[in-house]
Amino acid sequence: MSLDAEICYRAVRSRDRRFDGVFFTAVHTTGIYCRPSCPARTPAFANVTFHPSAAAAQAAGYRACKRCLPDAMPGSPEWDVAATVAGRAMRLIADGVVDRDGVDGLARRVGYTPRHLTRLLTAELGAGPLALARARRAQTARVLIETTSLSFAEVAFAAGFASVRQFNETIREVYDATPSALRGSRGQRSAAGSITMRLAVRTPFAGRALHRFLADHAVAGLEIAEEDGYARTLDLPHGPGTVRLMLADLSGPGTAFVEAAFALTDLRDTAAAVERARRLLDADCDPVAVDAALIGDPALRDLVRRTPGLRVAGTVDGDELAVRTVVGQRWLGGRGSVAGARTVLGRLVATHGTPVETGTTGLTHLFPRAATLAGIDPETLPMPRARGRAIAGLAAALAGGDIALDRGADRADVRAGLLALPGIGPWAADYIALRALGDPDVFLPTDIGVRRALAAVATPTDPVLATERWRPWRSYALMHLWHSLEN
Repeated sequence: MSLDAEICYRAVRSRDRRFDGVFFTAVHTTGIYCRPSCPARTPAFANVTFHPSAAAAQAAGYRACKRCLPDAMPGSPEWDVAATVAGRAMRLIADGVVDRDGVDGLARRVGYTPRHLTRLLTAELGAGPLALARARRAQTARVLIETTSLSFAEVAFAAGFASVRQFNETIREVYDATPSALRGSRGQRSAAGSITMRLAVRTPFAGRALHRFLADHAVAGLEIAEEDGYARTLDLPHGPGTVRLMLADLSGPGTAFVEAAFALTDLRDTAAAVERARRLLDADCDPVAVDAALIGDPALRDLVRRTPGLRVAGTVDGDELAVRTVVGQRWLGGRGSVAGARTVLGRLVATHGTPVETGTTGLTHLFPRAATLAGIDPETLPMPRARGRAIAGLAAALAGGDIALDRGADRADVRAGLLALPGIGPWAADYIALRALGDPDVFLPTDIGVRRALAAVATPTDPVLATERWRPWRSYALMHLWHSLEN
């Protein structure tokens, strides 16, 4: 990532919150690094350097500022949407792949040797995969220290550290404070395996619109939508869990927080659970940049003004989203597809999903894994035979590793692999890219709802030509069009 020092310094002098998470400012004279909007006195230009990641600043010997908490912010929107190797690797690191599988496992997932991947990440992010994973662990640990009453040993393993000693040394080095000093009196009472955290999101955040989308697509046994929240089960690396998100519209400058309550079988899954909840929220989106790009178009101006900060609903599991998409693709996004797909999927979950005890009414199952669906006779699935065969073929490809939907895969390769499977068309492949891979520039020209919405805003009849001007944020334009139908 190329950082222009003069441009960065102008952002620091203006305390521009739009750059928080995009780069970090390190101050030689104090030995600390800050977010660009830090309220402290602006340092002299000669005393600062700029780093593309918190890990890069830490690797250079700087500690996190205790005033602006530079690690307590959403991730860089650039790396969230980037299709480059660095962007793909960052998403896997956030999911805890390095902690579970090591650098070798991360390198295999992105298709490079460990040495070459380390060179790439160091060149683009200023730090290698181990340093990036360490920074992520430190951030998770600080949040757990300050917001829960978990013991420090529990925090250490929940954050992904191999030992309490490593945890203590890292916290002291990164924050210049002991875990006890960070906690103070702020720890909240938590039941064993229960963690309540605040997930940082950039504002504005259209939480009510996201809540409605998730509620409209909720599958019985898997998800529930309450008046002000949404909850679902999670199939995590070390065991099942649940998450409940409190979704409200959030405004104001900079960063706000979504409350998330997790119930985990194994605290080692904390980082993975948090990252999957953030994917669902599209938490690392830069809504100011997206809205600024779309509001200038006459067809979208009123829609963007009506719902600023609209997010693309992500997913907690790419394999699950792919199966759900194929079940519903026959209607090409029409109103009937939502109700019809929910009914079929509810039967599929009840019959082939894994039963779990969650203590929450309505959350009873995990979604069937790909290997389970691949071993089922497609003729017995509660859907037309051709659709059942498409599900079986997709599940076999996912279970065999021929297609990976973990947001670390190359998007073009995934799309080509999906289209090569029988029964999967362009609508399904692109919808999967939209929600499972986090592609910011997807449009569905054949979608019935999209065509209706385009007609309502008087856009030319050819949706492909009409929407070229919305690049590279066509996914968000798509959400505005869908949302306009609800309004």
